[in-house]
Amino acid sequence: MRVRERLGISPRRQRQLTRVMELSLVGIFFVGVDRGNLGIMVNAGIAFAITHVPAVIERDYHIPMDAGLTLWITTAVFLHAVGTLGPYQNVWWWDHVTHALSASLVAAVGYATVRALDAHYDDVYLPPRFMFVFILMFVVAFGVIWEVVEFGISGLAVVLGAKTVLTQYGLGDTMLDLMFNTVGGLITAIWGTAYLSDVVGALTERLDGQMQGAEYERQDD
Repeated sequence: MRVRERLGISPRRQRQLTRVMELSLVGIFFVGVDRGNLGIMVNAGIAFAITHVPAVIERDYHIPMDAGLTLWITTAVFLHAVGTLGPYQNVWWWDHVTHALSASLVAAVGYATVRALDAHYDDVYLPPRFMFVFILMFVVAFGVIWEVVEFGISGLAVVLGAKTVLTQYGLGDTMLDLMFNTVGGLITAIWGTAYLSDVVGALTERLDGQMQGAEYERQDD
């Protein structure tokens, strides 16, 4: 269930879109420098670093991160960084979209990890229906933690009299964030799981390899 099949975008075009967004993040960082806005600089810098995580994972851990997955990750952090330029305050739906997209990535990480553990350990069996519920609960739990972090950083900035890099807009906004987090989890639970099969397989093989290595070490001892 590739991006090419869903949207008709070739892997080459996906990589090009990823590069454009990476270069745009560099531009956003310098916009923050020009404005003297620490929040823009920090969010753009972190987003740019995250766009290179797929390459590191593939190179160092041999986990397949194809062009579609990389585009997925890059789009999520890019839209968040763009939001700090003004859309978060001026475009009512921007925050909802970024929360749903980010939550879909969190759900993907949770799903891939748990499915790999399920495949690796013979005494662990997680039914498909349970996985669906797990993805949603995992996203909701992570979303709650994130909202607490946002609240803490905003409160600390007020105490220190500094500008905050993350903004908390109140209880109503928090509830909406959690709702759209759930939407993102649903997207992954319904459509994203088949797309992550290669990642799950690679994680399972890595766990199997580590288990075999540990057994060889015990035998040598």
